[in-house]
Amino acid sequence: MELFFKWIKQHLRIKAFYGTSEKAVKTQIWIAVSAYVLVAIIRKRLALEASLYQILQILSLTLFEKTPILQALRVSDSDTDLLEASKQLILFDF
Repeated sequence: MELFFKWIKQHLRIKAFYGTSEKAVKTQIWIAVSAYVLVAIIRKRLALEASLYQILQILSLTLFEKTPILQALRVSDSDTDLLEASKQLILFDF
């Protein structure tokens, strides 16, 4: 049991629990585990070389963009690819 909670602390990004009841905490843990497993399945099926943490970061940043998932997860060498693929407006042009 102790190893399970150590793994959760190391791999899942649960910053705070939104409920205080046992059921609320269990639900949030199961949702986080499910999301982790889904990303692991995506990584394996698409044969991605990025780590699960990197994939989760990319997905959290591109959640509301209209970018195909393969394009979002593709490793790019330059930031210009990201600007071209992004559908967001540029507020300030520095």
